[in-house]
Amino acid sequence: MPHGLLPMLAVAGSLPRDDPAHAYEVKWDGVRVLAYVNGPAGPVRLSSRKGADITPRYPEVHELASLLGSRAAIVDGEVVAFDDKGRPSFGQLQHRMHLAGTRAVRLRMAEIPVVYIAFDLLWLDGRSLVEVPYAERRRALEDLALDGAGVQVPPSHVGGGADLLEVTRRQGLEGVVAKRLSAPYEPGRRSRCWIKVKNHRHQEVVIGGWLAGSGNRQGRIGALLAGHYEGPSLRFAGRVGTGFSDATLNLLDTQLAPLARSTSPFADRVPYPEARWVEPVLVADVEFGEWTAAGTMRHPSFKGLRDDKDPGEVVREG
Repeated sequence: MPHGLLPMLAVAGSLPRDDPAHAYEVKWDGVRVLAYVNGPAGPVRLSSRKGADITPRYPEVHELASLLGSRAAIVDGEVVAFDDKGRPSFGQLQHRMHLAGTRAVRLRMAEIPVVYIAFDLLWLDGRSLVEVPYAERRRALEDLALDGAGVQVPPSHVGGGADLLEVTRRQGLEGVVAKRLSAPYEPGRRSRCWIKVKNHRHQEVVIGGWLAGSGNRQGRIGALLAGHYEGPSLRFAGRVGTGFSDATLNLLDTQLAPLARSTSPFADRVPYPEARWVEPVLVADVEFGEWTAAGTMRHPSFKGLRDDKDPGEVVREG
């Protein structure tokens, strides 16, 4: 069984014109995970988008071993937590994403269970499937009948992208992913064969600094200073001052303190002389209204930290 694979990534865009040439799936608001299942010969191993070993973090996904029985496979999917209305909640997942110790994970499992949403199959019983068209990989995945408490294979719809996108909009979901039926799997590449179409604007950002709070945030972080890369340069993309819970502020305090630096990491001028600068290594997900003419986000709101994203890969998505 191969190891060290990185997941194929989608580009942001609009629904493709050649609708019948694509399958459409719900876009799940979670964290990407490749699952290596070596049959009865070995345990399940989980790998993040960046290739880090995160096996202890999500015990629910280990159900794959019993569901596959004697078979060996590499499965691609998303780990998702759900709110009390049954909708994917990245905010809930934050309470699981950053846990390291086995005891802490076990304590949180009862409170915040996760489900592995499996949507692709890269390797099965000694055969690589990465060069096989998506339509054939998807059939092979569905034939495995991976249906458990912690593992699900959601529907995939050929054609009808606009209809599914409207359903996701009404249900408050993030959007859809269009996947070209004839496309191979391209490990570690962002490919136009997969297009993510979102109902709300989201942007991954790199945290380059922060502003002190006032009022009920006195002595705490008031806002984050966010950016994205253009080539080697970190460009300022705006001030993110909403969307924080007390737990999130505590986490940010802990993670930003050791990253302090004396100079701005941004290539352009940031209009906040009182800013506290940090090394640009933390990635966050924000929701926002639109891009301004100045290249900053209007009304951005913090959604969560992403420890599965490489800051150097964070670019403006449209």
